[in-house]
Amino acid sequence: MSIRSGLPPSVNHTVNPQTGEQFLRCCLAPDALVMLPVAQLTEVLRIPIEQITPIPHLPAWVMGVYNWRGEVLWMIDLGHLLGFEPWHQRSVNLLYTAAVLHADFSDQRLGVNHELGEDRQMLGLVVTQVQEIEWCDPGQLQSPPPSAVTPELAPFLRGYWLKPTGEVLASLNGNALLAAMPKA
Repeated sequence: MSIRSGLPPSVNHTVNPQTGEQFLRCCLAPDALVMLPVAQLTEVLRIPIEQITPIPHLPAWVMGVYNWRGEVLWMIDLGHLLGFEPWHQRSVNLLYTAAVLHADFSDQRLGVNHELGEDRQMLGLVVTQVQEIEWCDPGQLQSPPPSAVTPELAPFLRGYWLKPTGEVLASLNGNALLAAMPKA
């Protein structure tokens, strides 16, 4: 399912920097809600477990690779990367939900070398559940107290958004997730 085509027609697809950005709300664990920037997402996939090919000698959070549109897409257990229970320790799930994340080249901190053809950097982020699109003003993101952030989460956290309903969502930095991928 394409992120943009999966939205209701009444949703404005143009992100106005003065009013906020669109984020895809995802669940990683029962009490762990995160937001990924829609501007960096290409598609949401449902992938049968047997279509992910494991690759040995990589960090445990790298699930393997998947043939996506004729390209190799590295599949990452996002919850495990951020310090939650790994997928392989959960009850058997024969179908994964993954958001395809691509680099935001307006963010120079990524350090992507365009001359070497690295501008197609993408990852499949396996999550427990994709929920909905949220509009958030990035200026409303708050820094959490250092004691509330685990060492696994800290490098990927843009901040926390406290919704008017009292719900708290962690906003993740897509480029930091891409930069964490081991270099081959």
